[in-house]
Amino acid sequence: MSQTYDPNQPERGQGYPGPLQGQGQQGQQQGQGYQGPQHQQGYLGGPGFAAGTGNPAGQQPWWTMGTPPPPPPRRNRKRGLVLTGAIALAAGAAAGGLITGLNRTAAAGTATATSKTMLTASQIAARVDPALVDVVSTDGLQQATSEGTGIVLTSNGEILTNNHVIEGATSIKVTDVGNGKTYTATVVGYDASHDVAVLQLKGASGLTIASLGDSSSVQAGDTVVALGNAEGKGGTPSVATGTVTALNQSITASDELSGSSEQLTGLIETNADIQPGDSGGSLVNAYGQVIGMDTAASSGYQFQTQSGQSAEQAYSIPINEAVSIAKQIEAGTSSADAHIGATGFLGLEIQSSSQSPFGGFGSSGDSTGVAIAGAVSGSPAAGAGLTAGDEITAVGGHSVSTGEDIAKALVPYHPGDSVSLSWLDTSGQSHTATVTLATGPAA
Repeated sequence: MSQTYDPNQPERGQGYPGPLQGQGQQGQQQGQGYQGPQHQQGYLGGPGFAAGTGNPAGQQPWWTMGTPPPPPPRRNRKRGLVLTGAIALAAGAAAGGLITGLNRTAAAGTATATSKTMLTASQIAARVDPALVDVVSTDGLQQATSEGTGIVLTSNGEILTNNHVIEGATSIKVTDVGNGKTYTATVVGYDASHDVAVLQLKGASGLTIASLGDSSSVQAGDTVVALGNAEGKGGTPSVATGTVTALNQSITASDELSGSSEQLTGLIETNADIQPGDSGGSLVNAYGQVIGMDTAASSGYQFQTQSGQSAEQAYSIPINEAVSIAKQIEAGTSSADAHIGATGFLGLEIQSSSQSPFGGFGSSGDSTGVAIAGAVSGSPAAGAGLTAGDEITAVGGHSVSTGEDIAKALVPYHPGDSVSLSWLDTSGQSHTATVTLATGPAA
């Protein structure tokens, strides 16, 4: 029979999509977010190339030495976005009416049941858990793994998650909570600007489908339950209860792994205590319907309310918006924000700005471009002659001043596509070259 679904899930996994590859680890808590001890550089690939960890300040980068060191030990990390900037009421309303699209053929009885009466948290978990998955992304370049959550949209294994959960992954494994089986996943597409990604599980069938609600009907004060792979522990999803505290919220959040920051709007704010690893998980109403996808939180740090009481701050993408983007990705419709299919790889090693309070990529000093720390050996960037100290000024004809600008400029491109690069060398000479993108990581 034909089923319809509505998705939305918590937490963020891996960082800014796009050629961007990280800036190092985050450091001491400052204000609401983190301000790192300043890691100097990371990788910049094509759209969706995961952020790297960089090198601590003062440490000589390996690419200045004769030979690269052996791979670092494999690290396990829980993906999550933490609040790093001011929170403001977004202008306008959240995504409009109920989205009923994404019709798919599903076996009878596979869709999760929806109650007409309010349920307890344990009853909600029993209904929702089987339609969740644990997502484990492996970054072979950085020898690291990270964990997040996903929501089942179709019985044959189409999964909704946050883009930051899978960004930069060279391989993705997904374990379905409903049947306990583990599958290899491919990235159908992603929208980095809205932190949404769609995965497809290989060989999956008969999966339990999430029951989606209408996020346009959500109101402040509504009871909610957030479920996900908190702390990346796997097994039975965690349960965090709370209420909706505000709608249409805009935030600046920083990825705990890459340190890159992003701005999100139109979010549902709750006081549910979501944790790293919950990214891509479900925010559910009292009737067992998914109304949002958990995406960012205060990383365990509480904030004081006007009454003096401490409260959590967590943010979810409204399910209507997430499903609308998923529909666009499924249809294979690319845009300035949505990338479909394989990711192109440029191979830049971006130097993080020492002046960015939130660890964002950027230029240094008074430069107007993006300073690079080098180019990955054998990459298109290296083949064009780019070296440490050069400054990227334009990609594909678009001026760039931050790593995020480069990532966005590369969104429409795929492996094998040609793209123009403009840069200034260390002597101030300008150069332009056309390069052919290689195949990059999954996102």
